[in-house]
Amino acid sequence: MIAHGAIRAETAVEEGQIQPASLDLRLGDTAWRVRASFLPGGTATVADRLDDFAMHRIDLREGAVLETGCVYLVPLQERLSLPADVSAAANAKSSTGRLDLFTRLIADRATEFDRLDAGYAGPLYAEISPRTFSVLARTGVRLNQIRFRTGETGYAPETLVSLHEQHRLVTVEGAPVPMDAAAAGGGVGFSVDLRGQGDGGPIGYRAKRHSALIDLDRIGVYPVDEFWDTLYTDRHGRLILDPGAFYILASREAVHVPPSTAAEMVPYSALVGEFRVHYAGFFDPGFGHAAAGGSGARGVLEVRCHETPFALEHGQVVGRLLYEPMQAEPDILYGGGAMKSNYQGQGLKLSKHFAAP
Repeated sequence: MIAHGAIRAETAVEEGQIQPASLDLRLGDTAWRVRASFLPGGTATVADRLDDFAMHRIDLREGAVLETGCVYLVPLQERLSLPADVSAAANAKSSTGRLDLFTRLIADRATEFDRLDAGYAGPLYAEISPRTFSVLARTGVRLNQIRFRTGETGYAPETLVSLHEQHRLVTVEGAPVPMDAAAAGGGVGFSVDLRGQGDGGPIGYRAKRHSALIDLDRIGVYPVDEFWDTLYTDRHGRLILDPGAFYILASREAVHVPPSTAAEMVPYSALVGEFRVHYAGFFDPGFGHAAAGGSGARGVLEVRCHETPFALEHGQVVGRLLYEPMQAEPDILYGGGAMKSNYQGQGLKLSKHFAAP
């Protein structure tokens, strides 16, 4: 797609942007502070609507602070000219979600975030809204990623059950989770771990408010205790979520994405509780795959409670994994070869910006 001009960029696409099932997107030189989130609608471009919402322009070339509680719009370096049979979906990268950095893709004439119709041609923009930590961002920072699809995606329930029997898509303490076609109709369910590994270690983290600034280019340097409260299990295996607070938790299940597949984490149901389960939802081929060093990798959950306190219970189903087939198995898997990852083989883990606890 890059070679044929379906993906173009102001500066050449870098090899490191190309993931096994997605492409990282880079911030451009300018951010606009806007007074509200918006969608352009079916007949307008983002530039058309920007005049209505822009408050001031920010230069990102030397770095600029994006403050909590504010909304920013940033033109991305990449633009698309998709074939008529290729659509696209976007999501925040793992590190973005774990910083509570709410990031969504916007395109011209879009009526929803993070989705592009087949044949879309035009520029791309990132809407960025820091929720907990103010961040220092620069041109070229990669906050979200895009995945391209052709035709219908996903597996029939019976096929997904067979895939699970063959590859053990989700396991608990090494044992495959039972699955039948009825259960698999909405994807592979996963639950929250509120008891840890039985070693007295933490079960999660709750973000501290009014913390210091985080430079998105600095890796492994920020002390955990300056930004997070460490959470431990209680005798009930229960955690009461505070409205407005942000939590990092882990799935009870270990997740496996075979090399021939990709997956996406989606909410289970709005009816199970007033909380949001994730911001970053793409799982690339090879996540949790033993040959790529990921055996036993658990999903990290980025949780935010809404209006009322909510008691989250150990083992409560909180989300689903939707698996879909790749057109071809990637040459390099997630976390494999030269493509190192901060999150392959993970348990409970904060973003890469924090020092190991």
